[in-house]
Amino acid sequence: MRHRVSGRGLARSSGERRSLFRNQLVSLLMHERIRTTEAKARELQPMAEQVIALGREDTEQNRTRATSILANSLMVRKLFEEIGPRYVDRAGGCTRIYKLGRRHGDAALVCQLELVEA
Repeated sequence: MRHRVSGRGLARSSGERRSLFRNQLVSLLMHERIRTTEAKARELQPMAEQVIALGREDTEQNRTRATSILANSLMVRKLFEEIGPRYVDRAGGCTRIYKLGRRHGDAALVCQLELVEA
């Protein structure tokens, strides 16, 4: 039974899952849209919102937290110089998910996760 179990395991260990979402988050910030499965997109969306919220205000603490999440100094710089200031006036909802249909190989539902004002 799944009582009080939150989040999706995605058939991975916690370290693999953390690395997967870190890499997808860096790709999302770099390209401003990614194509992935619905389950991964739904798990990644709150993480992306949290990182973008950090990028709205350029403080030393926010940069440190973003660096610990992203582990990529180029993406941290882009987050605070380009992406964060773009969403200062938005209260939230900086990303959206478009459903694209089923993948041919395994019929997984494929989505596109993108930044709203890209």
